[in-house]
Amino acid sequence: MLNTVSYEGPATTPLLIAHGLFGSARNWGVIAKRLSGSRPIMAADMRNHGGSPWYDSNSYEDMADDLAQLITQPTDVLGHSMGGKAAMVLALKYPHKVRRLIVADIAPVTYPHTQMGPLNAMRGVDLAAIENRADARAALGDLEPGVADFLLQSLDIKDRRWRLNLDVLAADMEKIIGFPDMAGQFDGPVLFLSGAASDYIQPAHRPAIKALFPNAQFAKIPGAGHWLHAEKPLEFIAAVTAFLA
Repeated sequence: MLNTVSYEGPATTPLLIAHGLFGSARNWGVIAKRLSGSRPIMAADMRNHGGSPWYDSNSYEDMADDLAQLITQPTDVLGHSMGGKAAMVLALKYPHKVRRLIVADIAPVTYPHTQMGPLNAMRGVDLAAIENRADARAALGDLEPGVADFLLQSLDIKDRRWRLNLDVLAADMEKIIGFPDMAGQFDGPVLFLSGAASDYIQPAHRPAIKALFPNAQFAKIPGAGHWLHAEKPLEFIAAVTAFLA
């Protein structure tokens, strides 16, 4: 069973949050707490991340099955990036468990880029030699702005370990940047929420989206990139709240 962090809220439809690659439930703490003013919130550590168990697979079918085990009543689901793909597969496999779906800055397609750069940077850190986060940050080398600080949220300095199953994430990277062949459709309401400065959801992706999610709606947050919830949290919360209402 996945590790989760829960936030109590009024007794209405709960919201389940699925984070992206190299993330964790606690990355979503500020947003989850704000959203809990109107509903119960559960944020999950995805498999091979955070405090959740490590497995020898990181496929979207497996991630969807993990999320399904957490759902005991029809639930709204929000997923970002990798978590958005897992949430899409969850809705397609278990449509009776999902009421409304919010997919944050990702499409059900295969992307040409890989995330092996940050992963190999983490692999390259000599954990026995670091004494503090500054040491670890320096050891990560030259990454895109903000990436090192994000990755360090998954470093347990005391135990000198990453809270990420780097070997399995590397082995399944093609699955992570891809999307499985899925039959059927999810007919419920779906919001594809993207950052206006991000290229993760493109007009060319809309046929693939509509084929699986015929009731999909699209919205953009001005000035936000792929990390739209971190870059524009108030606008992100407002968009999510309006859609779920």
